[in-house]
Amino acid sequence: MIKKTLSFFTILVFLTSSAFAGGFQINEHSARAMAMGGAFTGLANDASAAFFNPAGMTQLSGWNFSLGTTVISPFASFRGVYPATTEYDLQKQTFTPINVYAVGQITDNLFVGFSVNNPFGLGTRWDDDWVGRYLAVETELKTFYYGLNLAYKINDVFSIAAGVNYAYGDVTIMKYVPLPDPLAGDFKLSLKGDDTAFSYNVSLFVKPSDALSLGLSFRSSTPFDFQGTATSEEYPTQLEGRLPSGDISASFTAPMNIQAGLAWHANEKLVVTADYQYVGWSSYDKMEVKFADGTTSSAVRDYQNSWIARLGGEYELNNAFKLRAGFLYDKNPVKDELVEPSLPDADRMGFNVGFGYMFTEKFGMDLGYMFLRFAERTITNSEVSYTSGNSPFNGTYNSYAHLFAINFSYKF
Repeated sequence: MIKKTLSFFTILVFLTSSAFAGGFQINEHSARAMAMGGAFTGLANDASAAFFNPAGMTQLSGWNFSLGTTVISPFASFRGVYPATTEYDLQKQTFTPINVYAVGQITDNLFVGFSVNNPFGLGTRWDDDWVGRYLAVETELKTFYYGLNLAYKINDVFSIAAGVNYAYGDVTIMKYVPLPDPLAGDFKLSLKGDDTAFSYNVSLFVKPSDALSLGLSFRSSTPFDFQGTATSEEYPTQLEGRLPSGDISASFTAPMNIQAGLAWHANEKLVVTADYQYVGWSSYDKMEVKFADGTTSSAVRDYQNSWIARLGGEYELNNAFKLRAGFLYDKNPVKDELVEPSLPDADRMGFNVGFGYMFTEKFGMDLGYMFLRFAERTITNSEVSYTSGNSPFNGTYNSYAHLFAINFSYKF
């Protein structure tokens, strides 16, 4: 009975934090697209179309390859807990999601595309002794999606595509948990798990004229059922065998995405693009964890569906060199009362620049940079408790990130 009580208490405290905030979705899967603010659904005229809009693959001929990475350096701080004004900084980390694409023409009308990338990921790492250690110390999510798409060119105006994705994900969560007896201190709880899942996508590409093209892409949600282990450490010796350990499971559904975009060729040198992305974060309505001792508990997360507006441009200086720029506004899905430090999310703006250079007719390089600025977010009505006494975690979050992307492409 003692172990069961402690297990339930631990789960209850654990569930007050969110392992999967909206900012864990990564949208930067090509240096060229990132430099244009990610507004690429209606253009989709290189190998990265295999992800952004597979129906756009019908614009390519022969075989086209691209591979690259994005270096993401996030920074965040928390000032509080109110009325205190002490500032705590997130530990510096660097993340490097990859992208690999291959698009091939099978017949005049049929095309195939392969993709590998990391649509969800990132994480946070705070000091072990910081004020929010009962909410989050280390949180990290990694995913790899392997995609296969077929596109068919109906005529010179319409193309369609469909595909399937095999996804692998693993999650690590570490935090400190206060014991029921405050005089006994706390202990470190680590949870690790992984799973594989499938998702699908369908898309449409329309080119009514040489000056205008339109794109529409739907990517389904991905249901993960993580299986893993829980480990309890740094606890009083008299509690040996009484704290949670062993097998655990937790479900998480990565959200569906709908993207619509257009590309307007203003003249022979300039193309302007715009996208609207709808993200179905309402799939993350609760977090439920099951421990090996049979204890099950859940907490309401109640994420809201969100959206991203994107604008981009590309200017061709000459046959080899292109300049790019873009802007995005990303609406976050987390209610004020549920914001917490496993990922300090907020509405954000992205400022993007970059260029592309063709070394030869077949081999090229793209570089992109984005400064991502999160709106300062002050929480005064938190329902997230950072103590065993249900004290609200009110305070102010400040976050920003630098992103550098590079891709190499080859076609034959």
